[in-house]
Amino acid sequence: MHSTRKISDDLIYVGGSDRRLNLFENLFPVPRGVSYNSYVLLDEKTVLLDTADESVSRQFAENVKHALGGRALDYLIVQHMEPDHCSMVASMLHRYPEAKLVCSAKALGMLQQFFGLDAKDRALVVAEGDKLSTGRHTLHFVMAPMVHWPEVMVTYDELTGTLFSADAFGTFGALSGNIFADEIGFDSVWMNDARRYYTNIVGKYGAQVQALLKKASALDIQTICPLHGPIWREDLGLLLDKYQKWSTYEPEDKAVMIAYASMYGNTENAASVLAGLLADRGVRGIAMYDVSVTDVSELVAESFRCSHLVLAAPTYNGGLYPRMENFLADLKALGLQKRTVALLENGTWAPVAAKHMRAVLEGMKEMTVLEGSVAVKSALAEDQLSAMEALADAIAAQVNA
Repeated sequence: MHSTRKISDDLIYVGGSDRRLNLFENLFPVPRGVSYNSYVLLDEKTVLLDTADESVSRQFAENVKHALGGRALDYLIVQHMEPDHCSMVASMLHRYPEAKLVCSAKALGMLQQFFGLDAKDRALVVAEGDKLSTGRHTLHFVMAPMVHWPEVMVTYDELTGTLFSADAFGTFGALSGNIFADEIGFDSVWMNDARRYYTNIVGKYGAQVQALLKKASALDIQTICPLHGPIWREDLGLLLDKYQKWSTYEPEDKAVMIAYASMYGNTENAASVLAGLLADRGVRGIAMYDVSVTDVSELVAESFRCSHLVLAAPTYNGGLYPRMENFLADLKALGLQKRTVALLENGTWAPVAAKHMRAVLEGMKEMTVLEGSVAVKSALAEDQLSAMEALADAIAAQVNA
């Protein structure tokens, strides 16, 4: 049985959701599942925009069949070649042998790589600014390389102002009937998943996202249809503002995130003492995470959100505690910048954790490391309280300014 929903009189949502998936890309936890969005446009010519993951293949095929209502499929547009969106391309081309494939030149090559599919004879290869008339609608193709793969393009419907945005503006989370952002109270749980999705998957490519946002600003966008998560038809400014901040690495909030690693609880205690001192100084909304039990995707997302980071870790094997080392490696790989960082370290005989953390931070752009890092030897001592207070003063003065 089909599970479709009308977006407008001639645009139909035909995607599906996977609630059984534990790890997106076998890496990122998705406790609320994920949706794979696809759309059918009914005009003089019919259009299917992207396909879906194999996990929802049966539902997807039924949805497309129902949406077409017995009509042939004229065009299949492929905007992005990750398998969660293109794994049904070969199947759709087989089911609808008259359909033309519309894609970028790079996407055509990737179809051969992934599926051994030579679709040259059925392909309409498009480039920046090309247009396709389907009758009443004119589809305008905009290239979006490295948002976040090199073959990516987005499609703009000039009649309705609808932007089919590929992986841009997507989010983790399965859809449950309500497919529009204004139906689900987006600025709560969903915003956290949107941030985690962007920062971990697209975060490295801020400059490329900025290039796409510049192109998008020249279009009269009324609706955004992404490949994951809800569709936007209201309050587009909220989402665009977040993307502007995330892609320029500007903190969303003047806030403190404390990320600590602790073997026996002593480094955790030092982090907790600092958190209390910050609270005494009027700092609100302090976020505190144990890097050994918090998924790194959550830590990355919070690092993009907060203006100030506190990193607390013990020395381990003459270096940095592995979970903290991995977290910092991710932040560097994803290009985080423009943050102020305070350091706490612990070491019973030769503490070097701060040295290693500082070295990573110095290799990142526009990262300010506060003076006065505190070195704990085994456990925080009473005579170190003044140093902790000085560090809290320095952080609070900036956050509360």
